[in-house]
Amino acid sequence: MAAKDLLSVERPQIFWTSCATHTINLMLEAMGKMKKFKTTIEQAKALTIFIYAHHRTLALMRKFTKKREIVRPGVTRFASNFLTLQSLFEKEQLRKMSQSEEWEKISHVKSAKGVQATATLVRSNFWSSVALCLRVFEPLVKVLRMVDGDVKPSMAFLYGEILKAKGDIKVAIGNIPGAAGLYSSIMQIIDVKMKNRLDSPLHKAAYFLNPYYSYNDDSIFQSEEVMDGFLIAVETFYHGDYDKQAQVLNEEVHRFKDRVGHFGKQVAAAGCKDFDMNPAKWWGNYGTQVPVLQKIGYQNSILDFKCIRL
Repeated sequence: MAAKDLLSVERPQIFWTSCATHTINLMLEAMGKMKKFKTTIEQAKALTIFIYAHHRTLALMRKFTKKREIVRPGVTRFASNFLTLQSLFEKEQLRKMSQSEEWEKISHVKSAKGVQATATLVRSNFWSSVALCLRVFEPLVKVLRMVDGDVKPSMAFLYGEILKAKGDIKVAIGNIPGAAGLYSSIMQIIDVKMKNRLDSPLHKAAYFLNPYYSYNDDSIFQSEEVMDGFLIAVETFYHGDYDKQAQVLNEEVHRFKDRVGHFGKQVAAAGCKDFDMNPAKWWGNYGTQVPVLQKIGYQNSILDFKCIRL
């Protein structure tokens, strides 16, 4: 952070952003420590540790699951916990295993930890809690996979997908007891971890310039928060060059917003409907009439930048 501050003085056009993978993982970890989810996650951990700690329980588990593991490595520690919960929930065979004669014959099962593991496997409210955890965490886990994957550059999609994840979490919580308070607490966690990390002017400018979002939701152009971020990003890109700042903000951005020229072509509209679209290539095709703005999104690759874990 100190180096960043020094660099920003020497190079005022430079941008700084937090590691997306690390920041989203912090969100998930904080959510996992909430009372609503913590007990379920700890029970799932204790269950998997017990099964994997003894060769007879491990062999029996692999027999019932047809050699499929329940512990799976993920991008981060919490992602691994999520995948384990997912594996547990998908395997009806585990519950059958806990009721089998072979399970009862294993001496370790009669220990205190074994009794606890068996109780966890047969407890219906444990499985319903696992289902809730998966529904609530999955939207952010999807974002985590996107930013850490090699499928496509993620900067242009990060801010928009976090906003989408917030809405998906609200749907996932539904009408369970205390839903409003739970949702409010989760949103507070996301907003606190996101602030000044994943909501920087760079992220908002990428969100603004990505037609997958802005051409499918015109309200983005009216958002004061997004526009402020875009303005700051333009000022930073063209630090001290007021002619280019004016060209972008007073002329070119309006051609993009109003879909003038190439932006108004049907093929341009069709090309930004699919989530798999590449916004940098889209700008390369249709942004030639706004050369200064195109440089921000295309030649400077703000839309073609992969959020990586350092």
